[in-house]
Amino acid sequence: MGVVAFSFTVPLTRVAVEGMSPLFIGAGRAVVAAVLAALALAFTRQRLPQGVQWIRLAVVAGGIVAGFPLLTTFALTSTSASHGAVVIALLPAATATAAVIRGRERPRPLFWILTIVGVIAAVAFALIQSGGFGSLHWADLLLLGAVVAAAIGYAEGGLLARELGAWQTISWALVVASPLMIVLTVVSLLPGIPSATPLQWLSFAYLGVVSMFLGFFAWYRGLAIGPMAQVSQIQLVQPVMSIAWAGLLLSESITWITVAGGLAVIFCAGAAVRVRLRKDEPHPPRVADVESARTS
Repeated sequence: MGVVAFSFTVPLTRVAVEGMSPLFIGAGRAVVAAVLAALALAFTRQRLPQGVQWIRLAVVAGGIVAGFPLLTTFALTSTSASHGAVVIALLPAATATAAVIRGRERPRPLFWILTIVGVIAAVAFALIQSGGFGSLHWADLLLLGAVVAAAIGYAEGGLLARELGAWQTISWALVVASPLMIVLTVVSLLPGIPSATPLQWLSFAYLGVVSMFLGFFAWYRGLAIGPMAQVSQIQLVQPVMSIAWAGLLLSESITWITVAGGLAVIFCAGAAVRVRLRKDEPHPPRVADVESARTS
C-alpha cells in the first residue's frame, strides 16, 4: 500500500512543477502534511518522544521530509517522470544497505544477488524508457542525493516505528521539520501565489496528504514488522508503477519492453522478500509486542 501511494509521487510532481516553483512544491507539501500530523498527534494525545529519539527524528526529517522531496522536485523541473525512475530505481538497494548498517540485519547472500538483479532490471528498463545513458545529466545528481537521503530516512524511520509507532514516527518527523519548511514555503511565495491549474493544485494536494503523510502509515508499518532489508525490496516495483502512471497521466510511451521489464522487477522483488534471514539472526520485535510492552 505504501509503495502504491509513493508510485504516484514522481508523475504528479512532474505535473505540479509545470505551474509551481520547485521550492514551493518541495517545502509546501511538507507544511500541509505537518498540519495534518500536528492535528493527529494532538487529537490522540500522543506522548512526546524521549531523549535521543528527537535526534533520530531529525535524521528522518532530513531524509524524507526535506531531502527527498526538495531534491526530486528540483530534478523533475528538467527531466521526465520516466527518466526520474532511472535513479530512483536504486532506492530499494540503498535502503537495504542502510538497514543492514543501521539495523544490524544479516540477510543471506541470495538476498543480495536477487537485489542486484532486481536493480539491474529496474534500471535497465527505466533507461530504455527514458532514452538510455546518453540522456543522463545534472538532474541525476539531485536524484542520487534524493536516493541517499530517502534510504537513511527509511532505515531510521523503520527502527523508530518499532518504538513510537508507524504513523507517529512520520508525524513527529514532520513536526520537527516544520519550522524550516514553513520558512522555505514563505520564501517561495515572495514572488506571489502560484498561478497553477486545478489539476496542478490537485497534484500538489496529493503530494502533501498522501506522498508526504498517509503513505508512510503503511510504509513504516511494513518496515517496522521487517526485516527492513527484505521488506524494502518491495519498492523495486515502484519505478514500474511510476512509469505506468506517467504513461497514463503524462502520455509518455509504454511498450512491451516496459511490460517485460516490469514483470522481471516484480519477480525479483517478490523473490528477495521471500529470502529469510540467516538462522543465527534474531528477528526484530513485532510492533504489537513493542506496543503491548509500552502500554504495560
